[in-house]
Amino acid sequence: MKPSVYKNSRDVFLDVVNVNDYIQLERISNIYQSFKDSIEKPFKMILLYGKPGTGKSMFLSKLYHSLQYSQKICLYKTPILDESEFFKTLAQDLYNLKYNNELNFTQFMKVVENRELGTAIPLILLDEAQLYSIAMMEKIRLLSDTRKVKFIIALHKTEKEDIVAKEHFKSRIWESIQLENAPASELRIYIQKKLMRANCIDTADMFTKKSINLIHKLTDGNYRNTNKLLYTLFDIYMYYKDSNPSKIKGSEISTKIIEMSAIHTGLINA
Repeated sequence: MKPSVYKNSRDVFLDVVNVNDYIQLERISNIYQSFKDSIEKPFKMILLYGKPGTGKSMFLSKLYHSLQYSQKICLYKTPILDESEFFKTLAQDLYNLKYNNELNFTQFMKVVENRELGTAIPLILLDEAQLYSIAMMEKIRLLSDTRKVKFIIALHKTEKEDIVAKEHFKSRIWESIQLENAPASELRIYIQKKLMRANCIDTADMFTKKSINLIHKLTDGNYRNTNKLLYTLFDIYMYYKDSNPSKIKGSEISTKIIEMSAIHTGLINA
């Protein structure tokens, strides 16, 4: 195969969140639809959690792009840790109000309380929410109590999820959804669909059950780790195609190159 084929295949697995790269998998689609249905219910908060690399950011991006033209929805991919900046951003995005000076929580609450309750309550999507302080999470909880703003909170599955597990959060979370790593069968579909969508048919066909099982063993089915591994794998294929074509034999992904890629990405020790 031409080096460009490997380059195109490599770039498929760039570790970026692009909603156009969303891969439709049955298990995830069912969760997504359930999640979307929950938004119509009178919830205050929804918790989305899972280990890094299980697709939380992609999940929120997909939801945002799906709903952005039908209701007021804001997605904050990076936490705004300064309290005044957080509430000034909310005031701007929700109510088109611009504040040049400081805006604290009490002042923002007055803004919210003076707003008429519309038919479609604004929806705020907070990614990487484990980075917010306990004090900030408490203020977000109080905002949700007004029932004039809804929150979907995505965070890593760490000890910090204890914050939202406390009693005053439990009573306010309508639904709690956990995203998990993919089983081997689903990982194969994920890999091949990504490649085929980019018209990399030849490289998609190179993945056998044996190679998928090895990739799953090395990544535990984690999407982020899989992307990093396969980006490195096709980078190595590009190198050998140019410098030593004899290293590439057959029409299947080489076990040796999978293991080399795992070493380069730190998934296994040399």
